[in-house]
Amino acid sequence: MSQTTTPKITYATLSGDGLDEVHDALDEAIECAPESFGGEHYMIVGEDLVVADEQFEDHSPIDDRILLGRFQSGTAEHVGNAVQAARRALPEWSLRPWQERVAVMRGVAEAIREHRWELSVLLGYEVGKNRLECVGEVEESSDFVDYYCDRMEEHEGFLTPMEGSGDGQTNVSVLRPYGVFAVLSPFNFPVALTAGPVAAALITGNTVVAKPSPITPFAVWRLAEIISECDLPPGAFNFVTGSNEVVARELVVGPDVDGVVFTGSYQVGMQLMREDNNRALPRPFMAEMGGKNPALIMKSADLDKATDGVNASAFGLQGQKCSACSRVYVEGPVREAFTEMLVEKAEQGSIGNPLVKDVWLGPLISEASYERYRAAVDQAVADGGRVLTGGERLSGGAFEHGFYVQPTVIDGLPLDHDLFRTELFLPITVLGEVDGLGQALSLANGTEYGLTAGIFSEDESEIQRFFDGIEAGTIYANRRAGATAGAWPGINPFGGWKGSATTGAGAGGPHYIQQFMREQSRIQVF
Repeated sequence: MSQTTTPKITYATLSGDGLDEVHDALDEAIECAPESFGGEHYMIVGEDLVVADEQFEDHSPIDDRILLGRFQSGTAEHVGNAVQAARRALPEWSLRPWQERVAVMRGVAEAIREHRWELSVLLGYEVGKNRLECVGEVEESSDFVDYYCDRMEEHEGFLTPMEGSGDGQTNVSVLRPYGVFAVLSPFNFPVALTAGPVAAALITGNTVVAKPSPITPFAVWRLAEIISECDLPPGAFNFVTGSNEVVARELVVGPDVDGVVFTGSYQVGMQLMREDNNRALPRPFMAEMGGKNPALIMKSADLDKATDGVNASAFGLQGQKCSACSRVYVEGPVREAFTEMLVEKAEQGSIGNPLVKDVWLGPLISEASYERYRAAVDQAVADGGRVLTGGERLSGGAFEHGFYVQPTVIDGLPLDHDLFRTELFLPITVLGEVDGLGQALSLANGTEYGLTAGIFSEDESEIQRFFDGIEAGTIYANRRAGATAGAWPGINPFGGWKGSATTGAGAGGPHYIQQFMREQSRIQVF
């Protein structure tokens, strides 16, 4: 199937209409996928394919009887070897003309597209997201690479002539790579949140050691294979895995790593930053650490649009997104109507094997996630909340071999309740009534997080006040496709404020790749 005839899937085009060719390709890939299951997979260190003394297993959340593969339980020694391989490759790669690096990485983007059906199906089996979200993630991955190549070309390698140049001297500013970057990606977007920062690091002349979440190593391993088959020098890209904290900690606190990209929880990210601050020398530490993302529903809102947006953001990927809409502040006059419509739409979503064409919601990623779900529902009920829909685990048939739960809407809790403040990473959203935009903004800003937020209002002055007053890095107004979620490279940069991120520059935005370089001011006198 040619690239030119296949519709492009983004997070804003997941309706499933007019996508017969996409579904045909996915059906074929799903049929072939089990042939790759159950094997043992290596780490990539320089030119070597490395195995460890111990392995760990990766089972599908769709059906825990499916063994996807066995992966290496790396050690501190493996990490050290990978970092040294990256350091050995650094001179060759960083000194290549930036145009050559861009050309190589364009090849990486194309290679990802060539394998997009295979990668999409692996994501479905391993993460439990529905088939179109899987395709969207792979499309986003290749777009990240191309977008960062575009930025390198736009800025002509970030070499800028300065004032003062003349017959006797030249003054230039040039951005140069830091060195070796560690990239630690999360379970929920393992391919996109590996491909994006890896591409940014490599395009700008750094070398990389990548480590996936131990929950979802398979799709990233396949991505690593694809990258390693492109025209990179040995050691420019390395891939390590681990079933415990050893590999991640060694990458973050061990010696000889010049920069870190971490995507994960606020608690882990803050702990790693505290440890990073004890290093002898400073370095970039880029962390995206989650959110508690609010939607504000004003009395002038189009409630059909608002409930579509909240439903998509609250429950897509079973709420397991850092951008999930996990709290909603509704102005009093429309509270009842909004709530009724949201509950109705939440109950319409099909639940099951997410690789089946018409299924929207798959399982939670793990038993630990289910236990958090159960505890949150129990806490809400104990504290006087009302579960308007959901709150239960599904059972019987295929549901017996995965943690499938219902989308859950909770009302009746006090506005200062913990469920309005704590990131859940679950298909749960809580509703609270407000008397106007001022109270809604105050409540929305009243957490340590500041990742995404959305408003639904037909009053332009309210929308502008929201834009000017909300403390979040990625914000939306009247977005039916997702009240608080759905960024895309080059279109909607994704990044947070406050405790949600460390740098203030959004992934897929015009300022992102500069973080992987440092300025050198060059003066040459003749």
